[in-house]
Amino acid sequence: MSARAALVARWLLPSVAAVATTLLATAMLRARFERDISRIVFNDNLELLGQLRRHAGAERDSLLALLEGQAPVPGTAIVISVSDNRLWYRVRDSVAFEAPVATGSGRALVRGPGGSLWKFDTPRGRLRVVDKDTNPEWVAPDWHYVEEAEKRGLRLTRLLRGQSVDAGDGTTITVAGNDVVRRFRDGRMVPFEAGPGNEIVVNGQMIVPPYGTNQRRYPGVLGTHRLILGDGYAIHGTNVPTSIGASVSHGCVRLRNEDIALLYEMVPVGTRVYIY
Repeated sequence: MSARAALVARWLLPSVAAVATTLLATAMLRARFERDISRIVFNDNLELLGQLRRHAGAERDSLLALLEGQAPVPGTAIVISVSDNRLWYRVRDSVAFEAPVATGSGRALVRGPGGSLWKFDTPRGRLRVVDKDTNPEWVAPDWHYVEEAEKRGLRLTRLLRGQSVDAGDGTTITVAGNDVVRRFRDGRMVPFEAGPGNEIVVNGQMIVPPYGTNQRRYPGVLGTHRLILGDGYAIHGTNVPTSIGASVSHGCVRLRNEDIALLYEMVPVGTRVYIY
């Protein structure tokens, strides 16, 4: 062996060994993870789930053992890692589906001194798929309007049925049937078109539509399919696919639309969901 070849070998061998060690460690961690997930799913092992939650720094659940009375579908479960932003659907002894997800940002939103507090966490614990639907509409919660008004430097005005808000241009904002409308002096009423980024803004204020009005319902935001977990949480698609793989949601678990469409067809109502 030449001196040059010997020098290359002395430099290369430690690097190869380091890479091999890293790959072996990764494989061992993956195998351990698969073992733990299998133990959770097949033994319904809440003690182990608690250990994994504590390891992830999440000892408190905002939602625990929802709908305990429903019988689980034997041998199936959805498992979601908040720290890894990943979802697995297990059927008996194998992973039938795996995909990246977006989960809660963990951010807090406070509405003024002494006001409401929202914490945008994905709930950890044992849940169930209680229902599912296609082309779901998002009914915007109050925090959406608080968040948007803060971004734009607007004040918030809650519109109640039977009341009117002066728009500052000779018209008023009111509710007619299931629509928030602009009412003109001659009695004409024109419904607003509303959506994310197109909220009702008049006279320096953002209008919060009443629940049950069309202007409070936003189509397309939740993607094409939804698995409902209860308490306002769900596993659903998204109109922002670039968010997948990050901790950016307001608590729900998002998938790409093509992924949630596949999962929707595979998962029956009643399936257990473990989030840690």
